[in-house]
Amino acid sequence: MFTIRKMTIDDYEEVYSLWMSCKGMGLNDIDDSKAGIYKYLSRNPDTCFVATCDRIIVGVILSGHDGRRGFIHHTAVNPNYRKMGIATSLVDSALNALKEQGINKVALVVFERNQTGNDFWEKQGFTSRDDLVYRNKALVELQRIDT
Repeated sequence: MFTIRKMTIDDYEEVYSLWMSCKGMGLNDIDDSKAGIYKYLSRNPDTCFVATCDRIIVGVILSGHDGRRGFIHHTAVNPNYRKMGIATSLVDSALNALKEQGINKVALVVFERNQTGNDFWEKQGFTSRDDLVYRNKALVELQRIDT
C-alpha cells in the first residue's frame, strides 16, 4: 500500500536519491539542487507530490504552472515499486491540483530515448506534438546530470 502527499523541501534528499536511481532522468546541478527545488516548491506548494510506502519515498512528481499552462517535471517511481499504480496516482494528484487552480492544459518533456517514460505518458493520454520544435537556452552554465 502507498500514500500520496504533498512534497516538502524536507523530502529533498530522498527524492534526489530516487531521481538518481531511475534511468532516463535529466537533471542539472542548479535547477535540481536543494535551493532550486526549494524555489520550485515555494512557487508551487500545492501541486508537487510524493508517494510513500512504510514512510519511504518511492515516487515523486513536480508540477506547476505559469497561470495559463501547467507543466510536469521529474516524475519518477522507484523501479522496485513500479506497476502498482503509484505513477498514475501521482499524475492524478498533480492534474487535479492544477485543475483546481484553473489550469486547463498540461505539458511535459520526455527524452526520446526514455521508452519506458514515453510509453507511460502515452497511456496517461499525453500526446506527442510533431508540429513543435522544443528549444531552450541556458542563462547560466549548467552541468547536466543524465541517469
